[in-house]
Amino acid sequence: MSDYTSRVLEEVRAKNANEPEFLQAVQEVISTIAPVLDAKKKYEDNCILERITEPERTIIFRVPWTDDKGNIRVNRGFRVEFNSAIGPYKGGLRFHPSVNLGILKFLGFEQIFKNSLTTLAMGGGKGGSDFDPKGKSDAEVMRFCQSFMTELQRHIGADTDVPAGDIGVGGREIGYLFGQYKRLRNEFTGVLTGKALNWGGSLIRPEATGYGTAYFAQNMLATRNDELAGKVCVVSGSGNVAQYLVEKLNQLGAKVVTMSDSNGYIYDPEGITPDKLAWVLELKNVRRGRIKEYADQFKSAQYFEGQRPWNVPCDCAFPCATQNEINGAEAATLIKNGCKLVAEGANMPTDLEGINNYLAAKILYGPAKAANAGGVATSGLEMAQNSQRLNWTSEEVDAKLFGIMKNIHDNAYNHAHEYATGSDAAFTNYVAGANIAGFVKVADSMIDQGLV
Repeated sequence: MSDYTSRVLEEVRAKNANEPEFLQAVQEVISTIAPVLDAKKKYEDNCILERITEPERTIIFRVPWTDDKGNIRVNRGFRVEFNSAIGPYKGGLRFHPSVNLGILKFLGFEQIFKNSLTTLAMGGGKGGSDFDPKGKSDAEVMRFCQSFMTELQRHIGADTDVPAGDIGVGGREIGYLFGQYKRLRNEFTGVLTGKALNWGGSLIRPEATGYGTAYFAQNMLATRNDELAGKVCVVSGSGNVAQYLVEKLNQLGAKVVTMSDSNGYIYDPEGITPDKLAWVLELKNVRRGRIKEYADQFKSAQYFEGQRPWNVPCDCAFPCATQNEINGAEAATLIKNGCKLVAEGANMPTDLEGINNYLAAKILYGPAKAANAGGVATSGLEMAQNSQRLNWTSEEVDAKLFGIMKNIHDNAYNHAHEYATGSDAAFTNYVAGANIAGFVKVADSMIDQGLV
């Protein structure tokens, strides 16, 4: 690293010492964009790294609400408006007990570059609360969402900041949040994405992150004259992203053999076929059950309590659960067992040691900010439909999503090779390519707009 990048990293570490996820994300980005910083001194002259690693605005607020027994409860709400150089802040809301400022800063920082890669006019942001919707009644969730939006509505708008869903925030929560925003502001605008179809949502939005991850993997394989058909795939998670990724992988001829939740994973060597996947969707989305029930329903499967699926031999791996779910040793096991491709459906699911293992082995590795950008890309398409007061068909949206994912892949691929040197020149480092491509667009826009 140059003196500039080393100095900025030290400053970021000193300012954010208790935020390990954010520091990990910053280090991963800064270490890979060094070639463009060395080649173009204007970024150092304009202190772009110092500015881009500091949120433009961080909002923290209390969220008081009452449970069904009449008890007063208090949670903490957040919105990190990280960067608006190329458009209004855009990023999800996460309701989960693990939510804290450091995690939201990591997610918001990643969102800057992910949104830039989509080619759509969206800045980076993230928000949420340490509220846990699990086990809460609809009435409790509604009262919490209304209290949360009563404060958040001061800071968002269709041309200012457009939140979406994330972990713990699905269609139910988006509906309650949107209703309270409309009630307080007396306006019907596209201020949230992930809405229901009959009041401004977009077809393919629920499927978009999973579908997009499959499309990105498809494009990576194409660079080696290969395809997903016939590939054995390991998938983690069993929520929205994993469900629709498995659906698309099945459509493309792959064989998915695992899914998981926070308690363990199932391994089905016969494959999670469309019929079996339909059963999983009913289990997870209707009955709110646990993935271990799959092994009771389908005798071809085994359930592994308290474990993750990364020791299962496969051609392709798709982590779709949560951050840092693959460590260095697990990444090494994947490679040892024959894995040739990793595409990330979750946000930052591999730690830095694991990423270094992928790169050292020169496998195809699609980092989250590129591979899982289909969700926010389709949120952008929902914003466009809202602005035009139009609804596109599922075929139109899916075609646009496929085109966006191809553009993201090609942009990352081209930037990776533009700045590659020496023995790495023949290898596509998608981490560097995605970070450089996303960074350059935002950084140049920041310079154009002056010191703000």
